[in-house]
Amino acid sequence: MANLNRRNFLTGAAALAGLPAALAVTTEEHHWDDVKLGVASYSLREFSRAEAIEILKALDVRYVNLKSMHMPYESSVAELKAAQDEFKAAGIEIVAGGNVSLKGDEAETKTLLTYAKNAGFPVVVCAPTHDNLGVIEKYAKQLGLKIAIHNHGPEDKLYPTGASVIERVKNMDPCMGLCYDVGHASRSGEDVIEGIEMAGARLHDMHIKDLTEFDSSRRQVAVGRGKIPVAEIFKTLKKTKYPGYVNLEYEINAKAPQAGMAESFAYMRGVLDGQKS
Repeated sequence: MANLNRRNFLTGAAALAGLPAALAVTTEEHHWDDVKLGVASYSLREFSRAEAIEILKALDVRYVNLKSMHMPYESSVAELKAAQDEFKAAGIEIVAGGNVSLKGDEAETKTLLTYAKNAGFPVVVCAPTHDNLGVIEKYAKQLGLKIAIHNHGPEDKLYPTGASVIERVKNMDPCMGLCYDVGHASRSGEDVIEGIEMAGARLHDMHIKDLTEFDSSRRQVAVGRGKIPVAEIFKTLKKTKYPGYVNLEYEINAKAPQAGMAESFAYMRGVLDGQKS
């Protein structure tokens, strides 16, 4: 009866969020945490924090990488704590925050990383310059944060690929690492399986999406409909014992992303179930 009640609750939540009821199923019979799947909340940028939480619950997602629209930079320490409590009450763990620019001077860098600490972000996904990495490293070590530099594809002259990030941080403290966006890496011509293996212990976070072609970021589709090798990515993450999270960054249909996100999770969870040893 408990399982039935949980299923009824999730089905009702799915209806409220505009999700297909058949996709709102309990994790209890599945093996989805073989790779820990979450959401980059930029996917829900058109929704309030309360609305985003309800959508995450309907998707049965327990991990989130928060963007600033859901936990604003200007929030007080008390407001940041209250926001954390909202996610905790919903059974959702904050596993990272960002993308945060981190292109400013030392004072701005300290302010933003202090915000991240107060917001409960164990990992800060960011887009720094080449010149301020030492400053970021200093405050990250002081505050006990991991830094995950996000590669942004061929348009990004600083960090187009995962390899371009690792080359810059390879001799720095282990807290300095990569948020690997497999869509942007693929658009830059990088083999994402090799990229994951190359990053090793400096792979601090991942963003997953799918593309029908690699010539433009506008080719994004629900995960499973494109060319990103999702099954091989998951096999590699399990082989390398990646301890972090794979966060869906669904950048299309901003005002109504729920169905595409649900389809993406259904596909990824199906892959994981199929890979059970």
